[in-house]
Amino acid sequence: MSSRQYATFEVADQLFGVEVEAVQEVLSFHEYTSVPLAPSAVGGLFNLRGQVIAAVDLRVQLGLDRQVLDGPVMNVILRGDDEPVSLLVDRIGEVIDLEESAFEPPPDTLSGPTRDLVVGTFKLDGRLMLALDVRNAVDTYRVAS
Repeated sequence: MSSRQYATFEVADQLFGVEVEAVQEVLSFHEYTSVPLAPSAVGGLFNLRGQVIAAVDLRVQLGLDRQVLDGPVMNVILRGDDEPVSLLVDRIGEVIDLEESAFEPPPDTLSGPTRDLVVGTFKLDGRLMLALDVRNAVDTYRVAS
């Protein structure tokens, strides 16, 4: 059977994952520059080894309150089409191997902005991992349903 590796993280006690190939790195950062007139999901910009990275607040994308950027915040830096983009998350998890046969479509009970951000689910030991749609997650101009 074929499997995929997912980097996992939590937002509001919900477990999410993205395929490892989409992840550039994971780090904690604490100095963000605000971006006037940017969409509300843009948490700010930060300088990573000379490269300016936009930080997208995944809490806002999920329809939750903004993350407080006071002190270190966890970032999942994704390889974008043009340049890397960071997702601000609550906690970093681990990298896990999941069988493709265990992949299921998003449940019908999933609603609101979260539904547009999830491509599927994996049932883990006592927990459900939501597989994130990377493109939608970093699209700060998308219209939440």
